[in-house]
Amino acid sequence: MKRFIGILFAVLLLVVPSFAQDDMDSTIADIVVASTEAETPEFTTLLAAVSAADPGILEALANPEAELTVFAPTDAAFAALAEALGEEAFNEILSEEGTPRLNEILMYHVVGGVVPSADVVAGLEGAEADDMGAVSFPVVTLSGQTFDVAGTLTEDGGVDLEAGITVAEANLVLEMIDIEASNGVIHVIDAVIVPELRTIADIVVETAGMEEGAEFTTLLTAVSAADPAVLELLSDPTAEVTVFAPTDAAFAAVEGLDEIVADTALLTTILQYHVFPGTVYSFQLGDIVDDMGTAEIEMADGSTATITVSDMGVMINDANIVLEMVDIEASNGVIHVIDAVIVPPME
Repeated sequence: MKRFIGILFAVLLLVVPSFAQDDMDSTIADIVVASTEAETPEFTTLLAAVSAADPGILEALANPEAELTVFAPTDAAFAALAEALGEEAFNEILSEEGTPRLNEILMYHVVGGVVPSADVVAGLEGAEADDMGAVSFPVVTLSGQTFDVAGTLTEDGGVDLEAGITVAEANLVLEMIDIEASNGVIHVIDAVIVPELRTIADIVVETAGMEEGAEFTTLLTAVSAADPAVLELLSDPTAEVTVFAPTDAAFAAVEGLDEIVADTALLTTILQYHVFPGTVYSFQLGDIVDDMGTAEIEMADGSTATITVSDMGVMINDANIVLEMVDIEASNGVIHVIDAVIVPPME
């Protein structure tokens, strides 16, 4: 840790003069704009992207009352993305038609709260290491989706800075971390990190269409037979929902399934009972349960379901959440696969 603090101090001496303005009132937006006028600009494309996105994003970065952490891709990082996607596809994202996707991508680089690099290192040092010493922890971004911050521990339990620290598939540029602003902090990364841009409906449709390993064929059939509002919700890119998705085997175990599918009202209620209004990741479930390891949550149909967290695993009512298939992220929420169909209380 002492070695990291020493490196961090040296880094700050190098970074702050080149990015920050003379006063201490520069917001994150100010710093991004100022950097484009530097001798070696780093954030020219980032500024163009923010300018092309929803005005609310620039307003947030310029808000002196905000507290944000921005993982800022360099111009070279954006150039690499343009090369990977092709200029036409990249320019489409920056166009008016691509704004919803651009909003998602930009918000995926922003975390609420000020997270200095020392906190990142502390989080890694407190994480459980695998046999190779690799550690990681999840971070929820303003897009609603998560990414993993990952690193490697040394034998004495410190973070191996020479091995680097990654943010999703990008590397933290250790020479350009902790750029302080009046409303947060900027950490520079060497790649653009791209969130999941498909909706929950998209994922269900694509998974059901797979020749091998399809889990959601019956779920897709049920959603298609239910009230159209169910599909509309799962297709809504602005929604924030958690879907507890039964497998095909779970549906096959339900007696009278054909009759249920034929009853639109009943089917709709059952499907809504598998949807929680809000995004809850598996690592957050422990935060919502009480001392007995249980929590009552209100589902989209208005009924309550019981979450149980124990040494045996995690359940919703009498269905097990399949731990190998949790946190399937979508642009409008998250999917947790369950091994049984849950039924709401019937009057």
